[in-house]
Amino acid sequence: ENLEEGLDWRPDFAVIASPTDLHAMQALQAARSGCHLFIEKPLSHTEAGLKELQEEISGRNLITLVGCNMRFHPGPAKVKELLEHNAIGKILFARVHTGSYLPQWRPGQDYLKSYSANASMGGGCILDCIHEIDLARWYLGEMEDVFCRAEHLSSMKMDVEDTAILVCKHFSGALSEVHLDYVQRTYERGCQIAGEDGSIFWDYRQGQVRWFDASSDQWKTYSQAGGWTVNQMYIDEMRHFLRCLEEGAPTMLPVDDAARLMNVVFAAKRSAATGRTVRTGIDA
Repeated sequence: ENLEEGLDWRPDFAVIASPTDLHAMQALQAARSGCHLFIEKPLSHTEAGLKELQEEISGRNLITLVGCNMRFHPGPAKVKELLEHNAIGKILFARVHTGSYLPQWRPGQDYLKSYSANASMGGGCILDCIHEIDLARWYLGEMEDVFCRAEHLSSMKMDVEDTAILVCKHFSGALSEVHLDYVQRTYERGCQIAGEDGSIFWDYRQGQVRWFDASSDQWKTYSQAGGWTVNQMYIDEMRHFLRCLEEGAPTMLPVDDAARLMNVVFAAKRSAATGRTVRTGIDA
């Protein structure tokens, strides 16, 4: 019934899927017991304890994965594949967005009691919708600085931002705009990436990635496989983690990389609080 009892079993790995404010503390406790780690996103809600966690993981040579599962969705995976094949040439900018209505996220649960709606538990759309910030990094590379406006615009009675807009400068020179919200009454998610030689669009609802190749003046559409369900990306994510454990190989998003993602999040929060552009503190 508690983490200590579970760790007494000496498990090979631990899954940290508790409210956000408990992630770093519980992950550190499990790491000290020698457990490899699967940590649900986000890695933490504050910087406190992250350096200590990274040092423990490094010292024990642990395999870790932070669960930004949208990397395992066929849409973003196809976008990444096209970018890796230089399908649109030099990337100039990206727009990455998600929005949906928080009270409908978890049927049967009072959303006001969830971690999403409570600052003390690590709520707010910047942390909760971190997938899109992660995808912008995955697509365009590391971020140098960020400007963010984060507001509580709706009538929902909670103490966190329900809408955030980030403008990020990447070390590549590209710009990304990231829109996150808890307020849209339809589920919206997707991206647009523009390069010197074309554009890529992904629409979650349509289940399609579209690529415009300027050299041929042609569009190509990649449709999601029939019968694919959302649960499959979680299965694929866990299979990836288990395969890396078996092979002793690094995962797609280990804690060290997820800590750099958190640097962007913390910079966004500081920007929202000060009204200034904030450097991420990440090296190129």
